Amino acid sequence: MKISVIHENKDFLVIDKLAGVLSHQTDKETENTVTNFLIEQYPEIKEVGEDKKRPGIVHRLDKDTSGLMIIARNNEAFFYFKEQFKKKLVQKKYITLVVGQLKEKEGIIDKSIGRSRKKGFKQTVAPIVPRKEAVTEYKVLKEYKDYSLVEVSPKTGRMHQIRVHLASIGHPIAGDKKYKFKRQLTPKNLKRQFLHAKDLKFYSINGRIEEFLSKLPKELEEVLCQLN
Repeated sequence: MKISVIHENKDFLVIDKLAGVLSHQTDKETENTVTNFLIEQYPEIKEVGEDKKRPGIVHRLDKDTSGLMIIARNNEAFFYFKEQFKKKLVQKKYITLVVGQLKEKEGIIDKSIGRSRKKGFKQTVAPIVPRKEAVTEYKVLKEYKDYSLVEVSPKTGRMHQIRVHLASIGHPIAGDKKYKFKRQLTPKNLKRQFLHAKDLKFYSINGRIEEFLSKLPKELEEVLCQLN
């Protein structure tokens, strides 16, 4: 299982998930998931939360997104972190490679997101109902010939939010197959979307500020080296 536990205490875990692993079980995938790992290594988590398919899961990462996740080990922690996310008190930072060079080198994307009418289980910023508020801050870290390395901080937690927002301003994430443009460039040897959850900062139950960092996975570092 492509998961590392980088911190644990009696209330929560912080794990570092590699790409290719689902956050929780679905009707189509019941084996290669974070929840399978959790139940095997921490059996008590099986009874945590409101959904038996998502024990301990208070937020999720897409299958092909790597990086940090908080896992609750008991129900007190589960509902505490659920409230922290609801109040937007958990700070998350991602690093991503997008196609093209952004005119504005930093800014805020404030576009509501809803389900697309098209096939493929896609999200969209198109004006349909119902929509949910979605806000994403971004800052360009480095520019390449055909790409930009960007730090992204989602202020809300909508499905596929970062991917949808960046595509909506004309700069889809490199390697993203769902929200790609026609004839979109893809760096050599990039096998998945270039999106990594690198930083989590939050207050734990005891009121202490916790911050955890995750290095960019080797396969993404190698992509950047090729671009250089």
